[in-house]
Amino acid sequence: MIQKQQSMNLSPYMDIYNLVVPKDNVLRRINDMVDFSFVYSELKDKYCHNNGRNAIDPIRMFKYLLLKSIHDLSDVDVVERSKYDMSFKYFLDMAPEEPVIEPSSLTNFRKLRLKDVSLLDMLINKTVEIAIEKGVIKSNSIIVDATHTRARYNQKSPREILIDRAKNLRKAVYKIDETMKEQFPSKNTNDALEDEFDYCQKLIEVITKKDQFLQHPKVKEQLNLLKETVADDIEHLQISQDKDARVGHKSADSSFFGYKTHIALSEERIITAATVTTGEKNDGKQLTELIEKSAKAGIKVDTVIGDAAYSEKRNIKYAKENNIKLVSKLNPAVAGVRKKEDEFEFNKDAGMYVCKAGHMAIRKARQGKKKESKNQTDTYYFDVEKCKACPLKEGCYKPGAKSKTYSVSIKSDEHSEQAKFQESEYFKEKSKERYKVEAKNSELKHRHGYDVSKSSGLIGMEMQGAISMFAVNLKRILKLVD
Repeated sequence: MIQKQQSMNLSPYMDIYNLVVPKDNVLRRINDMVDFSFVYSELKDKYCHNNGRNAIDPIRMFKYLLLKSIHDLSDVDVVERSKYDMSFKYFLDMAPEEPVIEPSSLTNFRKLRLKDVSLLDMLINKTVEIAIEKGVIKSNSIIVDATHTRARYNQKSPREILIDRAKNLRKAVYKIDETMKEQFPSKNTNDALEDEFDYCQKLIEVITKKDQFLQHPKVKEQLNLLKETVADDIEHLQISQDKDARVGHKSADSSFFGYKTHIALSEERIITAATVTTGEKNDGKQLTELIEKSAKAGIKVDTVIGDAAYSEKRNIKYAKENNIKLVSKLNPAVAGVRKKEDEFEFNKDAGMYVCKAGHMAIRKARQGKKKESKNQTDTYYFDVEKCKACPLKEGCYKPGAKSKTYSVSIKSDEHSEQAKFQESEYFKEKSKERYKVEAKNSELKHRHGYDVSKSSGLIGMEMQGAISMFAVNLKRILKLVD
């Protein structure tokens, strides 16, 4: 049963906050700026209103998740810090003497209350609404780009994941006391997953009995991660990898296993829209959705700034139909005429096409002379050995064929209008703004833990993205208000 537990706090110690939490504290300022009642409005249907025990206020639970993102903490560590950090307690609308929640409550909140909620769009729209109210968004341009996030449960076996996390914990301990090697249990030497679990549990038991190690943040962090892996994540480990994650390519010779987040950013560096996809998805295909989401959030979009991945034909056409200037350099490989557009997608970082099975072309060749009136063609060659064994080869690879190619016809006169726009001063000046979205991607990864997914599945990745982008937008709004 849900109730608004934070509406009135009668603790005689509330005045302590005025002494220990200064007015310029970021969490105090966020509390003053944001009316978090929208959380209650969005989640009230997820609770029973006339039966069961009283639930923890959803606003407080949401704030716990926000603190996790702002400070890049685990469930256990954010709850632990909330015991003694008065700025955390103030932000959570707790009395100074009030006890904190159990860390497992956060897991249940994510799984039971946030599931099926359009959290990503809701939270971004809320921050854009605040930014417009504060008058900090003045531009009508959005900058678009994609950033990748590695899956938490990668392509390693369950046993390899446990071995890695146990190893990191031991290394953290050895930096403090190398003699602990003699006290640790003997390492597991067979391939049985159950024996590796048993070893990890014994390792945890030895370390938790040594109070001197529990005082060190690095040891505590690795210990909590291994505990979560053994206790809470067994189900995921048995799956061995994230079922929703996919292989994406960062360049011709480097790849990642995980997800992509496609972001639209105002020139004031406030995220106006985002979509989360699996790692293999093409950046350019998400453009229309980012524009429409930004418009729905309240942004009047008259210019879109992006790299060459966004210059494909349908985006140029969409921009023209909607009177939007598309500041994206033409890439013949993307903008040319081609068949089976849904089956082959261009990877801008590698400069190669990728088939629907995730295999990247190994080389390309241009055919036809530039000075001739006849169109030139770029032909991309795939590894035929992979095609022979591919489960999706039917209708794509002809049995017995010695090669598999994909061709793009380049028509220089078809995009003359966009090519002419590329030479304008407006295009050149607006192109200089593109670095802002790359800096925002870096901020998400390095300050908010967005480089690795914190859970399994596309839904979990969307939740992580929603909270992270809500946090960075609030911080940016505060900076612009100043």
